[in-house]
Amino acid sequence: MEVGTGVEGHRQRLRERFERSGFEGFHDHEVLELVLSYAIPRRDVKPIAKELMKEFGSLAAVFDAPRVSLEKIPGVGTNAAILINTIPRLMDRYQKDRWKSTPTFNSTQEAAAYLSAHLQTERNEVFCILALTSRNALIAMERIQRGSVNRTAVFPRLVVEAALKHRATAVIFAHNHPGGDPTPSAADRQLTRKLKRILTDLDILVHDHIIIAGPNHYSFSENGGME
Repeated sequence: MEVGTGVEGHRQRLRERFERSGFEGFHDHEVLELVLSYAIPRRDVKPIAKELMKEFGSLAAVFDAPRVSLEKIPGVGTNAAILINTIPRLMDRYQKDRWKSTPTFNSTQEAAAYLSAHLQTERNEVFCILALTSRNALIAMERIQRGSVNRTAVFPRLVVEAALKHRATAVIFAHNHPGGDPTPSAADRQLTRKLKRILTDLDILVHDHIIIAGPNHYSFSENGGME
């Protein structure tokens, strides 16, 4: 698609540059231009961005400036000032969420305790997976299917989709037995073998299948069921 030569064309080129390589090669005022383009429609924001840099001296100082100070710059209205103010707060929130501590499962007991907290009060059977990194850190716990009091039908396609969606290097299967007996059924054993075979072919390790039954659990791995 051909990009125009006016204000919209310039904005489109900035956005395409960002999509290709992030802010690599951007001048500081161009970073501000891109941000302002989402708050100030149909106007050349380059002069505004340059005036902000001139007034506050650096990109960080612009983002840290109080809203009332930002609004004193001609062309910077309330919407643009609020958007600028959100940037450092958004980054702070992102960093806290990105690097927050996540459970790492180094033993069956740790995984079982985590799963028990989520599944032991369920009144119907729920099948889920723990998607893990190569170091067994939890990426996500995803409930795949919910069934009746004593049965749930598990479709392997949904399990595979969940593992791939979370880019899991390894997984732990889990489901609950609301009746209180964690002993696996013949169907549980057959499903475990089938899912392990499929995921192993996709280079995804299957560490265990844990059945939660109230405060009790059954681990396929501990009982030789993963071989």
